Amino acid sequence: MKLTARFYWILLGLSLASCEWFTSPETKTRQLVEEELSAIDWNEVDQYPLFAACEETASKPDQQTCFEQNLVMHLSMSLQDFEFQSDQRLADTLYVDFMVDHQGKISVVSMDKNPEFSKENPEFESIVSRSLRSLPRLEPALKRGIPVSSRFRIPLVLNTDD
Repeated sequence: MKLTARFYWILLGLSLASCEWFTSPETKTRQLVEEELSAIDWNEVDQYPLFAACEETASKPDQQTCFEQNLVMHLSMSLQDFEFQSDQRLADTLYVDFMVDHQGKISVVSMDKNPEFSKENPEFESIVSRSLRSLPRLEPALKRGIPVSSRFRIPLVLNTDD
């Protein structure tokens, strides 16, 4: 009889210690969602924004390469028609931050400035902004199959000959 009573006390203690028996289904669901959300790296996308020339089923590094190549090619073609001037030798890198929103639209967030170059070429910022906005249609980046906004930074190298 002592052994049976002791067994029931242990069983009662274990059942009371088990918190999951007293947790509501809503609380369990919320905990699972919170665990899942904390495991997601929100700074990385599952698929890069894609131009029509890029392959959707390509690997993520190949998608990134395609995106960057198309972007650089478009910017280079847009900027080659403009002759920028500088009275002094320049060797500088300006960074342009831009956003591709969840609909694939591009907007310039910020752009570094070189005071001397900007003074001599006041239209430079608007030309770069216009060039980015005139990019061909993009499919937005995807995170878990959902279109998301993504932010990028590109360097523009200013280099004048002697």
